[in-house]
Amino acid sequence: MPALASVFQRDSAAYRRRGETRAFIRRALRGYEQKRDENKARFQDWQAARDAAAAIKHEAIEHLDRCLPEFIEKIEARGVKVFVAANGVRAKDYIIGVIRRHGAKSIVKSKSMTGEEIHLAQALEGEGFEVVESDLGEFIVQLRHEAPFHIVFPAMHLKRDEISRLFEEKLGSAPTDSPEELTMIARRAIRQKYCEADIGISGVNFAVAETGAIAMCTNEGNGRLTTSLPRVHIALMGIEKLVPRMDDLALLLPMLATAGSGQHLTCYNTILSGPRQPGEPDGPEEFHLVIMDNARTTLLADAQQRDALQCIRCGACLNVCPVYKNVGGHAYGTTYPGPIGSVITPHLRGLQSWKHLSGASSLCGACTDACPVKIDLHHHLLHNRRNAVRQHKTWWELLLFQGFGWVAADARRFALAGWIGRLAQPLHALVAGTPLDPLKPWTRFRALPEPPPYAFRDWWKERRGAEGGAHD
Repeated sequence: MPALASVFQRDSAAYRRRGETRAFIRRALRGYEQKRDENKARFQDWQAARDAAAAIKHEAIEHLDRCLPEFIEKIEARGVKVFVAANGVRAKDYIIGVIRRHGAKSIVKSKSMTGEEIHLAQALEGEGFEVVESDLGEFIVQLRHEAPFHIVFPAMHLKRDEISRLFEEKLGSAPTDSPEELTMIARRAIRQKYCEADIGISGVNFAVAETGAIAMCTNEGNGRLTTSLPRVHIALMGIEKLVPRMDDLALLLPMLATAGSGQHLTCYNTILSGPRQPGEPDGPEEFHLVIMDNARTTLLADAQQRDALQCIRCGACLNVCPVYKNVGGHAYGTTYPGPIGSVITPHLRGLQSWKHLSGASSLCGACTDACPVKIDLHHHLLHNRRNAVRQHKTWWELLLFQGFGWVAADARRFALAGWIGRLAQPLHALVAGTPLDPLKPWTRFRALPEPPPYAFRDWWKERRGAEGGAHD
């Protein structure tokens, strides 16, 4: 019994912490929504801006065969060494090869969801290289050996006291509750790494075909230090990051900031087009750009769902999703959480292995309404469900859904099923948690709600009867 009691107390404490984290995240996202709406009002017409942004990305994706070669030709002309990788393994092999050729040991890495997608930092550490994440949120989750919780806010699930204890343990700093002091502790730890680093690795927010340049958006300046102080800069991007013209950034940069973090514009918007030229005071001596496919062309071939490649990784769909707000980013078990992750992960990593993500959705459509480039997210979740069934039909699932359809098609059958369910639920308590429990996979992590004393239909009938009597 004492052992059982300790387990119960531990589980209760974990459940309480999860509840506190959910409440904390909801409060943070309410603040985000307020700032987002304030900055949306700066646009003359937000919906027209969404239409224009969607058209820009649609043009780039539909004409990738023209935009990609044009971009490569122009950026190579400025001295950038371009490598097109078919998958994550090829991309990592190339990056590791560059690092070894330069005899590098220390690496600073700016925030890159594409890097997270292929587990780049872990691969480099496995090869014996020291890798330091230069983004504050990424630095925090790296110290915790965790994946990012959110596309834009990697450590949004952590409170100040948790970060203070982490820094105290890992960096030997004094306890503090001040966000400014916590930032300065991380800054001192990372700043020296910039000076020591041989290689800087970054992601890419946008790649401009017209001029052969890449654009990076950060709020801390870490991206500029990562790309300018080390001797070698390696940038990693997916093929979907292309836009046709430099003028397109005039719309996409404020759209990204407004939808992603509720800002009018991110603090540092940097355009890079090559290594340091003669007479320039800073910048890398060598610039490598890795352009990665990693199953994106498979999604491109799907005419119904290729608009998912329009995603600018703003995270707006996560911020409004009721499922994400309740379960958090780590529950998805993949690089891209939330609605966009549930849409693209089955394409990137296999539909049958990841079809459950598309099923874990309320289909409320809030994600589609929030998307600044108008990706039809909630319908794509339905497409994934349909395609998963078409690829691999499971007889018992088909039987269950056909049975449910038969019951739900008739009011009397539906009422009878509800009556049986209310009778059977108390009986479930007798086998709950045992091997005989048919609902154990579900109830392992959830509690069944108490059955209502009577059906809604009975309550409604009684109410209507009372109202009729009152009129008489």
